[in-house]
Amino acid sequence: MRARAALLVPTPGQRRLDAAALRDALTDLHDFWLAAHAAAAGVGGGGAALVAVGALGRRELAPHSDLDLVLLHTGRADITEMAELLWYPLWDAGIGLDHSVRTVDEALRVAGQDLRAALGLLEIRHLAGDEAVGAHVAEAVRQAWRAGIRDRLDELVDSARQRWVRNGDVAHRVEPDLKNGRGGLRDLQLLDALAAAQLVDRPGPEVRDARTFLLDVRTELHRVSGRARDAVRAQDGDEVAAALGMTDRFDLARALSSAGRTVTYAVDVAVRAARAAVPRRRLVPLARMPWNRTPPRRPLDDGVVLHGDPTRDGEVALARDALPTRDPALLLRVAAAAARARLPIAAGTLAKLADTAPELRRPWPREARQELLALLGAGPGVVDVVEALDRTGLWGRLFPEWGAVRDLPPRDAVHTWTVDRHLVETVVEANRLVTRVSRPDLLLLAALLHDVGKGRGGDHSAVGAALARQIGERLGLWPADVDLLVSLVQHHLLLPHTATRRDVTDPTTVQRVIDLLGNDPMLLELLHALAEADARATGPGVWTAWKSALVGELVEHCRAAMAGGPLPTPTPLDGRQRARAEAVAASGRVDVLVVPGEEHLATVTVVAPDRPGLLSRATGVLALHSLQVHAAELRGHAGVAVDMFTVSPRFGSPPEAALLREQLQRALDGSLPLDERLAAKERDYGGPPQDPPPPRLLWFDDEATGAVVLELRATDRIGLLHRVAAALESCGVDVRWARASTYGATAVDAFCLDTGSRLLPTQRRKIEREVRAAVEPPGQDAATTW
Repeated sequence: MRARAALLVPTPGQRRLDAAALRDALTDLHDFWLAAHAAAAGVGGGGAALVAVGALGRRELAPHSDLDLVLLHTGRADITEMAELLWYPLWDAGIGLDHSVRTVDEALRVAGQDLRAALGLLEIRHLAGDEAVGAHVAEAVRQAWRAGIRDRLDELVDSARQRWVRNGDVAHRVEPDLKNGRGGLRDLQLLDALAAAQLVDRPGPEVRDARTFLLDVRTELHRVSGRARDAVRAQDGDEVAAALGMTDRFDLARALSSAGRTVTYAVDVAVRAARAAVPRRRLVPLARMPWNRTPPRRPLDDGVVLHGDPTRDGEVALARDALPTRDPALLLRVAAAAARARLPIAAGTLAKLADTAPELRRPWPREARQELLALLGAGPGVVDVVEALDRTGLWGRLFPEWGAVRDLPPRDAVHTWTVDRHLVETVVEANRLVTRVSRPDLLLLAALLHDVGKGRGGDHSAVGAALARQIGERLGLWPADVDLLVSLVQHHLLLPHTATRRDVTDPTTVQRVIDLLGNDPMLLELLHALAEADARATGPGVWTAWKSALVGELVEHCRAAMAGGPLPTPTPLDGRQRARAEAVAASGRVDVLVVPGEEHLATVTVVAPDRPGLLSRATGVLALHSLQVHAAELRGHAGVAVDMFTVSPRFGSPPEAALLREQLQRALDGSLPLDERLAAKERDYGGPPQDPPPPRLLWFDDEATGAVVLELRATDRIGLLHRVAAALESCGVDVRWARASTYGATAVDAFCLDTGSRLLPTQRRKIEREVRAAVEPPGQDAATTW
């Protein structure tokens, strides 16, 4: 089909069709081509019709969509020959085809038995042949669908939920599935099916706009990738975005999040409405049938009621005597009641509040502030409530600052959620920690606002702190509480960043944290809880036992010093460690000790004659045995290195110390080809990462201690720490300590360099070149930040 190819790849001077025009052109082209071939195949007589379902039936054909065709007939004897004449040209043209041949009765029977077939036939569109045949099937399927929806609604909703579990959310998935993800095109078909059953109205303009955008993205994704693809991969994102007139893949991701959440919210509302319209089937004696089927209403709070059955279709609604125009706190009281009950707010209630609820005066009245805290303190129920308020414009009315973070995608894959959803998830996590702090109200507010400065440029902590002051004053907090809230937002990264990038036993490090916090133990306590809530809400594996221990140790040192105790001092080697070092000095042989710790952590102590290359070989042997290094403390005694590694096995248990000792000895004497073994191990696990983002190098100079810290952010791979250590050793640089964190597929490693004097720019550039060459594939340029 040369005409089809010309639409996808226009010749020089030919106008490139936009996504919607391309879909229309492809649909018209296939309609014409199929009608002509159907006529040639003999479909033009009575009793047979070619109809389209699926994308072609909806006129939503993307460049590489399959054709879903049904040849309907009333018992034509020549139907087999007719079908062959139809299908073979399509196969010869290489067009994907999902086809079937059905009598009218067969089509209706299949629609009654198979949900997917029924949904397809609800979208039937005539292409060629006897129009009466297709029209009869379409009308009969619709009548049967309306009549049988009571028995099929649960199956329809359950199949959607199973699909959501398999494919995730369009709004939050790193590579969203436009078709099958929650909030995607299949959910729009679900809305159409509920409307066809006359349970809900057809979607409004916001949902129609979301449909058009999702279709446009899918159309350009097909055109860019040259194949049928529904998941938007990162490597295609920029090109798809450019085709749609957007800046980059992050702009695309933000718009996709908005569209996906619009569809998701519409589906949630529609399913609740459908369930309310189709009560659960049960046998009730005629004499006991209620004359009044109005759902029960139970008070939840002043002006707030539970409407319906909380186990099936219950919603939180306004009481009949509620007066939104005279009750400024009513909106938040409804929200708090819904979050506590883990029930949705009725769509009519949200609409009424949006139309009639007054703007809260500045500062907020005490009752409104208390209801906000009740909402934030309701636990997991707060997520859906805030989402509903935000989708209906009510949350932005309470917090105008929210607009900059709404649907804002994260810049790294470790984050599970968009920024606004992450803030709400942090509130949920903070709820689990409220008994650990003396001011749970400020913890919850800080959780909600800690990243509110993102999306505006500049340091998001500093920008967010200014916004937190603005919000705190608007809420009517006491001035001292406003100051504390501002400090929480300003310093929300201080503890985790310090713990994972500095030596927490260094008295200068501890004093710096104390000074930044103004020697305030309450601020320290709140920041500790906020750091944990923030990490847990970021994604799985971010708040690890190792990170928890490091942050906890830093907090304990700061708390003790704030209470008048001494600053920490480096812990000297104990007697057993010194004895081991002296034994190694005498024998010249390597010694290794493995001590299990808590939560899969272990400490591996390597005692060996101090020599260049020891760190890289030790970390290489650990990587060879699938031990992930979290921290390294490099010390010495009697000319012997005593290196302590905090590790966790990627799976299973740590290897025996004897095996590590033997392999490290071989690595040091050259009989173990360490690099070859690590490369083979990486190949066994799928090879190095393909098309990773370039690594980033950052320098941190501590004027107080003279320490120089190099931070590396790179895609994680087997033996990464070994490669970096070898690169640093090749530059003649000693490492005092190292911290290694892994967030999903990204490693953030910090190395404190013992240089003896301040590093010159030329030395730094050499280190950067060597580290870059060690960790990145050839041909990439790393970004460096001074």
